Amino acid sequence: MTYNKKISVRLKRGGEVMQTKLTLRIEEPLIKAAKKYSKAHGKSLSQLIANYLLLVTHAASIKSFSEETPPLTRALKGILRNKKLSKADYKKHLEDKYL
Repeated sequence: MTYNKKISVRLKRGGEVMQTKLTLRIEEPLIKAAKKYSKAHGKSLSQLIANYLLLVTHAASIKSFSEETPPLTRALKGILRNKKLSKADYKKHLEDKYL
């Protein structure tokens, strides 16, 4: 079954986001399940599909970044998460290291 629906596409022309029509070929049971899910969550099917596409493309860009990042940098990523450090701590570190 063909399902025609308008979804938001993040293309900018003159500063505005344009919408374009997208035709998808999806099996009918999946369409019914998706419509039921979208209704239960208060979102349109178009919103669900657009959100999924944004999620997938964002995940791909993160993966690409991870693959391009040197191993040492990847190992350091997030090492200071949840640490309570101030400018004074950083200044003391620099003084200890260089003086």
